[in-house]
Amino acid sequence: QVQLVESGGGLVQAGGSLRLSCAASGMFVRFNGMEWYRQVPGKERELVARITSIDLTTYSDSVKGRFTISRDIPKNTVYLQMNSLKPEDTAVYYCKVGLRGMDYWGKGTLVTVSS
Repeated sequence: QVQLVESGGGLVQAGGSLRLSCAASGMFVRFNGMEWYRQVPGKERELVARITSIDLTTYSDSVKGRFTISRDIPKNTVYLQMNSLKPEDTAVYYCKVGLRGMDYWGKGTLVTVSS
């Protein structure tokens, strides 16, 4: 059974940093593309960053140059390093993987950036 558990969210001042973690079980981050999304109440979930099985990374324009996605294979964990945070980065952040035609999501972790 695939499970994704996010952690690392919290309250931070604008300009600060946070590192989110997505611990995976029932699958291996080494062999699968992984994604981070975020969602603000009343808006659609937005793709923030993606890392492929061969470590190619892509980012949304809104976070490019500030966020970095990476993975730790021994820990079977994917990270999202967020620097130079802005109030508009406030959202619930979710980890996602697509496997055998199904999407698996974590429950999310809340990031709040104060101005």
